[in-house]
Amino acid sequence: MKWLLDILNKMRPQFGHGRRLERLHPLFEAVDKFLFSPETPTAGAPHIRDPLDLKRYMSMVIVAMLPCTLASVYFFGLRVLLIILLSYAVGGAVEVLFAIIRKEPINEGFLVTGLVFPLILPPGLPLWMVAAGIAFGVIIGKELFGGTGRNLYNPALVGRCFLFLGYPVALSSGWVVPGTGLTGRLLHYVDASKIDAITKATPLGLAKQGTWESISHLFLGNVAGSIGETSGLAILAGGLFLCLTKVANWRTVAGILLGTVLLQSALHQTMPTSTGSALWHIGAGGLLFGAFFMATDPVTSPATNVGKWIYGFLIGVVTILIRNFSGYVEGMMFAILFGNTIAPLIDQVVYSQQLRTLSYEK
Repeated sequence: MKWLLDILNKMRPQFGHGRRLERLHPLFEAVDKFLFSPETPTAGAPHIRDPLDLKRYMSMVIVAMLPCTLASVYFFGLRVLLIILLSYAVGGAVEVLFAIIRKEPINEGFLVTGLVFPLILPPGLPLWMVAAGIAFGVIIGKELFGGTGRNLYNPALVGRCFLFLGYPVALSSGWVVPGTGLTGRLLHYVDASKIDAITKATPLGLAKQGTWESISHLFLGNVAGSIGETSGLAILAGGLFLCLTKVANWRTVAGILLGTVLLQSALHQTMPTSTGSALWHIGAGGLLFGAFFMATDPVTSPATNVGKWIYGFLIGVVTILIRNFSGYVEGMMFAILFGNTIAPLIDQVVYSQQLRTLSYEK
């Protein structure tokens, strides 16, 4: 890779201040830092000893989502790759445009958003909606707040919420049956020409009608659902990797599962015929995917450990309330957005309580 580094170093002066390619400096820096580690150290104290920079942090999340991505291609075909590429192309173009306008470097945060967003969409969603959703999510969900690290809400969820509210029919009818056989799975939905004929309700949608999908199907992923949310096995493989590497905080995930289990178990005891078990709800829909890959976002979740428990618990409870007592079959999206909204308040309350405790001890 030394030859590539030499080429970049020769090109670097052309993007400097006052040169003809100055406006494209953020794009050049993004390519440089994506391929190589920054060569400029911190000028002065304080220094923090941490083995993860932003690029490596985001790379770990991408690696963790690979099992979900591969499973989604296996179940729903090569069209999934087209949706992912479109998400990266449109969202990346928006990121570059804002970086050039602001004359700021391009952050690696979009590497995660660009993959999370397509994985929470129905496989049969029209491509123009994918482009509109990711553009809205990046602009309104992140750039409006100032860019990476300043956003209040998860950009991928903002984009999906926009599509859900603006195009509810498409978001509720784009579910398709996974293909059969390796060739059929990979090629069946390439051009989306057969999707209308083989749509099927998700396990949560069927549950509203009194039909319960088996837990084994939910675990393996051979069910209709969002692109990357159907296989509990793939999600657990990537999610546990994130927790073990401490990229995701396990307290948030544990809080979500605790809130889900406690409330759903109580409901199942009182209404056994109309509500599923806690284990079934954990495996169905986007609960596991949201718990590991969206609720744990360090920017939009609380910073305190106690706050993460509270935040996760509330997300689990709100998800179950929406699933059981509203007209919506899924509640994870709204629950996480609700959690994002109150995350600063949770931290403020926790900090205030800790300060009072310290003052009493003195």
